[in-house]
Amino acid sequence: MRRIRLPNLLGVILLWLAVSCGTAEFACGAGKAEEAGNQEIAVRGMNKLMDGDFDAVAEISCQIQKSDPESPLGYLLEADANWWKIYLTEANLIDPDVFEALSEVATPYDADFRRLDELAIRKAEMRLHAHEDEARSYFYEGLAYGLRARLEALRDHALGTARAGKKLRSLSLAALKLDPNLNDAWFGVGLYNYFVDTLPTYVKMLRFLILLPGGDRLVGLRQIQQAMEKGQLVNSEARFHLAKNYSRSIDRQYARSLDLLRQMEQQYPHNPLWELLTGSVELRMGHVKEGETLYRQVIDETAHPSSEIWTPLHQQAERALARRSGH
Repeated sequence: MRRIRLPNLLGVILLWLAVSCGTAEFACGAGKAEEAGNQEIAVRGMNKLMDGDFDAVAEISCQIQKSDPESPLGYLLEADANWWKIYLTEANLIDPDVFEALSEVATPYDADFRRLDELAIRKAEMRLHAHEDEARSYFYEGLAYGLRARLEALRDHALGTARAGKKLRSLSLAALKLDPNLNDAWFGVGLYNYFVDTLPTYVKMLRFLILLPGGDRLVGLRQIQQAMEKGQLVNSEARFHLAKNYSRSIDRQYARSLDLLRQMEQQYPHNPLWELLTGSVELRMGHVKEGETLYRQVIDETAHPSSEIWTPLHQQAERALARRSGH
C-alpha cells in the first residue's frame, strides 16, 4: 500500500479547505444576491399593486415564494394585495378619515389575508431566531403587523388596532437600530406616531390598558415622508397614507394632499382609485368642476370592469356624484 507523504496530505487538506470555503462563500453570496434580486422583484410587484394589476402581483408573489420559500417577502406582498382587495371591496373610499369600513361583513379575501399575514410573521420570526438578515426580518415582521393593524382599523376594532400597531412600532424601531439606513422602516414608525396621536379620546384610554407608547402626529407625518422619499419598497404606499392624512379634517392640508394624489394618478394610471381620491380632495377644495369631472371619469372607466374588484368603487363614485346632484 502506497504511503501518502505528509506534505502531499497537507496539500490535499488545504486544497479541500480552499474549495469548501470558496463554495461556502459562493453559496452565501448567492443567497445575498437572491435576496437582493427578490427585493427588486418585490418593488416591481408593489408598483403593479399600486397600478391595480392584481394578477401581476399574484404572479410576482408566487415567483418570490418559489425562489425563496423561507423568506417572508413573497407572502407579505401577497397579503398586502389582499388587504387592498378588502379595502376596495369594503371601505368608504371617499371618506377622508383614512380607513372606515362600510360594513362589518367579511370579504372573500379575509381568509387569505389572515393566512398570508400570519405566514409572513412566522417566516420573519424563524429568520430572526436563526440570526439571518435580522434588520430586514424585523422590518418585514413589522410590515405584517402593520397590515394587520390597518385591517383592524378598517373594521374599527380599537384594541386589535392598538395591539398590532404596538408591534409595528417596536419591530420597525428594532430594524432601524440594526440598520439606520433602512428608510423603509420609518413607514411603520411614522404610521404609529400619527395614528396614536390622532385617536379619539375614548380610544386613547387603551394606552393605559396595554401600555401603549405615546405618539406625535407631526413627527409621524415627517417619518412617513422620509419613507416616501428614501424608501424602496413602501414609498408608494407611504405616499398614499401621507395624502390621506393631509386630507383629514385634523390636518386640512388639501393642496399637499392633492399634489401627492396627482403623482399617484400619473404614476399609476390604470388604478381608478387615485382619480376617485383626487376628485374627492378637489371637491373639498371647492373645485367643483374638476372634482365632478374626475368622478365621471371613474364611472366611465369602471362601467365594464375587467375584474369584480372595481365594482364597489364604481358604485361609490355613482352614489357620490348623485348626492352632489341632489338625487
